[in-house]
Amino acid sequence: MEKTEAYSAAALEADLARVVDFAQAYRGYVETRVVGCHEIVERLFLAFLCEGNVLLEGAPGLGKTRLARTWADFLGLGFKRVQFTPDLMPLDIIGSSILRSEASGDQAWRFYPGPIFANVVLGDEINRATPKTQSAFLEAMEEKRVTFLGETMDLPSPFFVIATQNPIELEGTYPLPEAQVDRFLMRLFFKTPGFAVLKEILTAAEGQGLGQPAGREESLAAVAAFKRAAAAVIVPPEVENFLVRLVVQTQPEHSNVEAVAKYVRYGASPRTALGLLKAARARAVVAGRPQVSFDDVETLVPDLANHRVILNFEAEADGATVASVLAAVVSAVRREYRGAA
Repeated sequence: MEKTEAYSAAALEADLARVVDFAQAYRGYVETRVVGCHEIVERLFLAFLCEGNVLLEGAPGLGKTRLARTWADFLGLGFKRVQFTPDLMPLDIIGSSILRSEASGDQAWRFYPGPIFANVVLGDEINRATPKTQSAFLEAMEEKRVTFLGETMDLPSPFFVIATQNPIELEGTYPLPEAQVDRFLMRLFFKTPGFAVLKEILTAAEGQGLGQPAGREESLAAVAAFKRAAAAVIVPPEVENFLVRLVVQTQPEHSNVEAVAKYVRYGASPRTALGLLKAARARAVVAGRPQVSFDDVETLVPDLANHRVILNFEAEADGATVASVLAAVVSAVRREYRGAA
C-alpha cells in the first residue's frame, strides 16, 4: 500500500511539472505575438484544459481572430474559422452530401464535412447569424457530435470553440439567448488598449515572436498529464463550500446580499458551479499545486458567472452592472468563509 501511495505521489509530481512547463511555453509563444491580454490568454488555456468553450466579446480590430489562430498554431491542432453572416445556413457549418460518380460507374452520396470538424473552431461574430444557424452551431459545441440524415458523427477530440461577438453593431444582429450563452464555460472581454499596450502591439507586429509551437503530439501528451493530475488534485471541504456559497449567493431567492435581492432577476445556474470547480482544478494544476485554493475559486468566478447572472430593469435604471453585483457577492462570501479560514 505504501508503495502505491509513493508511486502515485511521484506520478502526480511528474504530471504537474509537465503541465507547468507546457503552460510556460504556451505563454512565451502566445504572449509575444498577441500582447496586452494576459488574463484572456490565461483563461483560454484553462478553458481548453477543462474542455469548455469561450465567448469573446470586444470591438473589431482588437486581435480576437489573431489570438485564436496563434493559440491553435502553438497547440498544433486543426483550426477552422467560420465567419457568421445572416445568410449562413446550418449545413454550411456541419457539411453536406454530394452525389459523386465512382470509378465503377455507379453513383453514391459522399459526405463532405464542414468547418465544425476541427479541433479548434473560431465562430467569428456569432451574433450576426440567424437563430437557426446559431442553434446548429451551439448544439454541435455542446454535444461534441453532429447528426446528418439520421447518422451521428463524432467531432474531433479535443474539440474547442472560441466564439466572438461584436457589441457595437446592432443592426442585422441576433443576440444569443441567455439559455444558449449559458453553454459557454467563460465569457471574456477584450478591452481597448492604452498607450503603453498599443506601443507593445506595434513592436510585436513587426517581430516574429519568441518560442516554437509545441506540436500536436506534445499538446495531447500535456492534456493527458493534466487530466491525470486534475483528477488527483485535492479540493478541501471549506474551499468547496466557499465555491457553492458563491454560486448560491447570486440567486435572489437564496441570497442575503442586498445588491442581489435588489437587482438580480436570475442567478447563476448549477452549471456555473460545475464549471467553476473544473476551472479551479485547472488553475491549481497549471500553477503546479496539488490542492485547490480559495484564490483559484475567487479569481475565476467573474469569468464563469458574468454571462449567467441576469439583471432586472431596476439595475439598468440605477446603473448597476453584473460586475458590481458579483463583486458584492464575492466580498460578502469572502468575509463569511475566508475570514474564518
